Amino acid sequence: MKSHNPLRLNRRQFLLSSALTAGGIITTNIVSNSQVFGQAPGIITSESMRPTIPYGVATGDISGNSIVIWSRSDRPAQMVIEYSTSESFNRLGRVFGERTSQEQDFTARYVLKNLPPDQQIFYRVIFQDLDNPRIQSEPVSGTFRTPSRTGRDIFFVWGGDTAGQGWGINPDLGGMTIYEQMRQLNPDFFIHCGDTIYADNPLVAERTLDDGSIWRNIVTEEKSKVAETLQEFRGNFQYNLLDENVKRFNAQVPMLAQWDDHEAVNNWYPGEFLTDDRYTVKDVDLLVQRARQAFFEYMPMKYKSRYGADRSEIYRSFQYGPLLDIFTIDERTYRGPNTGNVQPAKSPETDMLGQSQLQWLKVQLLKSKATWKVISSDMPLGLIVRDGSTAFEAWANADNGKASGRELELVELLRFIKRRNIKNVVWITADVHYAAAHYYDPNRAVFQDFKPFWEFVAGPLNSGTFGPGQLDNTFGPQLIFQSNPPGMRPNRPPTEGLQFFGGVKIDANTKVMTVSLRNLAGEIIYSQDLPPEA
Repeated sequence: MKSHNPLRLNRRQFLLSSALTAGGIITTNIVSNSQVFGQAPGIITSESMRPTIPYGVATGDISGNSIVIWSRSDRPAQMVIEYSTSESFNRLGRVFGERTSQEQDFTARYVLKNLPPDQQIFYRVIFQDLDNPRIQSEPVSGTFRTPSRTGRDIFFVWGGDTAGQGWGINPDLGGMTIYEQMRQLNPDFFIHCGDTIYADNPLVAERTLDDGSIWRNIVTEEKSKVAETLQEFRGNFQYNLLDENVKRFNAQVPMLAQWDDHEAVNNWYPGEFLTDDRYTVKDVDLLVQRARQAFFEYMPMKYKSRYGADRSEIYRSFQYGPLLDIFTIDERTYRGPNTGNVQPAKSPETDMLGQSQLQWLKVQLLKSKATWKVISSDMPLGLIVRDGSTAFEAWANADNGKASGRELELVELLRFIKRRNIKNVVWITADVHYAAAHYYDPNRAVFQDFKPFWEFVAGPLNSGTFGPGQLDNTFGPQLIFQSNPPGMRPNRPPTEGLQFFGGVKIDANTKVMTVSLRNLAGEIIYSQDLPPEA
């Protein structure tokens, strides 16, 4: 995205040029205070004339030496970002992001590039009035750490499933506190594995719990019904950003975001038509078009609005130094319909990733020089996830015979990884609303032509908790750990503490990956050390 020419705003304003020295110091031209943005003599004006930043700031898509900085104003305004390696901002760089408009719901972003490696970067976002640049919002600050080029310890967290099943922001409990628990661990970044919102799960103000106590939700107009209009989908993203825990977390921890089904409607697939009486819009493709636009507007992702959300991909890769590459995949946009999932041969009906995305993932894995390759999947591989009584939502099909249906894509991918000897591939996921660790063993599998690998499951993040699922034996998954007992009553509220997120640490010296699963209090309930394959 191009920086805006400030001379078009005010001839006395100009953009400070910045450079990164070999030592990683951000420098600027020296100007007088009256010329420095945000330090010019203020205009006496009412607060109502100033832009505001109601939903904080966020960063995302951190990779190599670049990152996306996101925010939203309450009106048309010019986004300005100041950034520095010093928290005092005594030496800084400044760039102009997008001008906000109603067309993009006043959201804006900027791809900050050429950042110094292994540095804590401090930034602040300000929005200025389009007609008078001296009328400015209060700044909102954030921070992030850039990847190391030579290798240092890495720690990141992941999870999914935020504010679902009727459990929203409860002010009596301090809101969505699991985000604060993750923030306190000071992770390098966060992977949201999908169901970032629940557009199909309306909220009510009060719910009676099993013990007779009352769960109270903050409720907005857009969260009081299923989302159908573009503004209702936007309102679902805005709702989560009302939570102070989420806003603090976003200001400190870069996000790598992907989606699953609840960003649009439960268990959707392209071409579907709804029979749900709650919806007046029955065309799923139309709902998804609106949901996709809202997703790209509100997630801190690389998205060029002039091309439209339909031209931007949710599947993408990230390089986090020599120890780690991450691949986020999209198992929703390119899938075939949900069926009995036992077709004997590949066809458009058995697509899950689709051929283009599958080929992209193969190429990216083959090109990766990182020690560890983490594939972030919005759905688990071996867990059986049904859609009604006869169809299946995920990869597995509960069939004890040879691989069939959507499993045929996994056969192709896993066989490719083995035959190209791609090492140290680990899968992480969410979706099923409990935590688990699965080891896929070809010696116990029906299909055996693959390298053994681990899959770790985490979530939910302030949603209903459900009992453990059943594993399909096609790829030989062994249940090593699960957080919840069999037969547990479904949709347990967050008050019962059964909320889970995952953490991954990679030791720079030994290159050992340690995967932990943690509860609502941040306590480790399971941990596994994975030594790298030589």
